[in-house]
This record gives sequence, structure tokens and C-alpha cells, in this order.
Amino acid sequence: MSRTDAGVQVMKKNRASIIPIIFTVFLDLLGLGIIIPILPAVLLDPFGGILPWTCTYPVRIMLYGFLVASYPIAQFFGAPILGTLSDGHGRKKILLISLLGTLLGYIIFLIGILDQNVGLLFVGRLIDGFTGGNISVAQSAIADISDEKSKARNFGLIGMSFGLGFVIGPFLGGKLSDYNIYSGFSYATPFYLAIALVIINLLLVILIFPETIKSKRIVKIDVFTGFKNIRNAFSFKKLRAMFLVVFFLNIGHNFFTQFFQVFLMGKFDFSQSKVADLFAYMGLWIAISQGLIMRPLSKSFKPEQILKVSILAAAFVLPLLILPNQAIWLYLIIPFVAILQGMNQPNTSAVISNMTAVDKQGEILGINQSMQSLAQSVPPLIAAFVTAININLPIMLSAVATLIAWIVFTVFFIEEKNRPYKDNLK
Repeated sequence: MSRTDAGVQVMKKNRASIIPIIFTVFLDLLGLGIIIPILPAVLLDPFGGILPWTCTYPVRIMLYGFLVASYPIAQFFGAPILGTLSDGHGRKKILLISLLGTLLGYIIFLIGILDQNVGLLFVGRLIDGFTGGNISVAQSAIADISDEKSKARNFGLIGMSFGLGFVIGPFLGGKLSDYNIYSGFSYATPFYLAIALVIINLLLVILIFPETIKSKRIVKIDVFTGFKNIRNAFSFKKLRAMFLVVFFLNIGHNFFTQFFQVFLMGKFDFSQSKVADLFAYMGLWIAISQGLIMRPLSKSFKPEQILKVSILAAAFVLPLLILPNQAIWLYLIIPFVAILQGMNQPNTSAVISNMTAVDKQGEILGINQSMQSLAQSVPPLIAAFVTAININLPIMLSAVATLIAWIVFTVFFIEEKNRPYKDNLK
């Protein structure tokens, strides 16, 4: 067999491997999307939620903020451990562990809703967060079977799955929890579907998910790997600027996504069903961005070239959301927000992955996940307080953080083309 024929066979095998990886991500994000419109309603609804109607709005907002923060805080500790373990034990085994944690977390959260037990809600989110390395493991699997040229495009497919999950998931969650549609629906109903989806996903991973890692390595890990990752992130001379960009981008993204539901409920009196409709609409545009727009763009432009434009544009588009007094205008602004956000995530992941050696993909993407998790935990803690002052402030803080990310990227980022990992240590 010629070298050309062998290369063609490898490319066909890699393309075949992408399909189950993408489908796994889609099912995972579908389950996650289902609970998006429910989380704020469970705590903020004074009559249908689990808190007594005498509980004040500021207390509800703070509890919601802490509940949202509990997932990324736990993920900060868990995801880098799973990422490193996947380098040593394979992507498939660690993905199964992650999905089992998600299943247990959903079950405990469901019991918390049924028993009106706020403590169980936190336990469920903490367990799901600690084992929530699904996406980083899938990204490592994609990196295993991608070259530098195809990496941004393939990461975009993960983003497209993310977007599609956020089209269908929030829509289903909002409708299945709306007792106006069917009297038997409640805030607990969508979790039965989410649990069923995780079980299906577990079976699919066992049966069809390929093991993509080519060479395994064993690295010592501990529960404080997340803190070490933050320290290590700034010890890599060629990567630290990108890790800072990821940090501020995710702060901006999460100020928006984690409290946009609260903004919609407070300013436009949205029900969880209407929130679901708007998030599904936003997810559709994310899917369009990463599935249709990113692919041709990645053929003509490098990831860093796209980021120079998409990050800055996102910083100026986000504040437009606070201008309308009628909700219909949001449907004109959301596509621009979604398209730009849809470009930022896969391209930052592609830049970091391209600058990392093949056998360190899990570790470095685990560090990247640590930065994201840390960034995800900051906005809900801050927004829980600033929302009580002005409901527009989380969106404004989102724009400011995104602009800082662009400044860091423009001023400090040093372009490197797949520089060996060891060269990034200094």
C-alpha cells in the first residue's frame, strides 16, 4: 500500500470517528440544555418554585447565583483530573465516568425538586460539575484525530452540536415544565427526559464511541490539579496570553448566558416557556455559526485572524440587548450575539490545541477547562449582587469582559504554528 493510500484510509477513519463523538456531545448538551430554563424558575418562581413564597427576591437571586456557581466550581476541581486521566487511560473510559456522574447528579437534583430540598439541588449540581469533563474529553478526542488545518473546523462541529443541543434542549425543557400546556407537567418533568438521554448516551459510548488516543501516558494527579493548572497556565510563555483570553471571554459569555434568563423574566416578564423559545432561537444561530459559517471561514482564515474580529464585534453587540423596551427587538439582536459567540469558542480551542504537542492534548485542554470553569464560577457570584442593583448590569459586565479579552489577545498574543509543548514552558 502506498503512503498516499494509507493517508486516505486514515482520513476516512478519522471522519468516521468524528460522527459518534459529535453525537455524544449533542446528546450531552441536549440534556444540559433541557434544564437551562428551569434552574432560575425553580428558585425565582414564588408560587411554583421550591422556596416558600415569603422568601424575598434578593435572597432568591443570591441562592440562584450560588447554585449556578456550584457547577463550575466543582468542575474546576474535576475536569482537569479527568482530562489528565484521559491521557493515561483513554478518552472512552473517562467519558463513561463523566456520564455516570452526570446521571447521578440529575437524579439527585430531581429528588431535590420533588422533596423541595435546596440542599439536594446543590449536591446534584456539585456531583455533575465534578464529573463534568464530557466536553473537554470530547475535545481531546477530536484533537487526536485532527491535523492543524482541520482542527478549527472539527472543533466547530462540537460547537454546532452544542448549538443544536441548545436549540432543542431549552425548548423541550421549557415546554415540558409548563403546566399551561399540560396540567401534569412540572419543573421535575424535564429531568426525567434528561436522565433518559444520559442513559442512552452511556449505551452509545459503550457501543460505538471510538478510542482515539494513540499513545497513553501516566501523570500524577490530585484534587488540587485545578489550582496547579491555573499556576501552570501562566508558566507557559506562549500559551498564557491565550489562557487569559479564554478566561475573560468565558467571564463575558457567562455573565450573559447565566443571567440572561433573569433579565428576560425581570424586564419582559418571560415565563420559562418563553425563555426556552428565545434560547432555542439563539442556539439555532450558534449552530448556523459553527456548522455553516465557520467551515468556509476556517478554509480561508487562521483561527487567530477570525478571533481578532469576532471578539471585538461581540463586545460591541452585547450592550445592544439592553436597549429594547419590547422583546420582539431581541430577536433581531440575538443572531449577531450568537454568531459571534459561536466563532469565539472553537477558534480559541483550536489555537491552544495547535500550540500543544500531540501527547499533551488532554492535559492542556484540561488546563483550558480549568480556566473556563474558574471564569464560569465568577459571574454568578457577582451577578447575584449586581442584579439587585440594576438588571442590565450583568450584560454590561459581559461586554466589558469581552472587550478585555480582545485587548489581551491583540496586545499580548504571540502567534505560534504548532510549536512543541516543551518550547512553551518558558
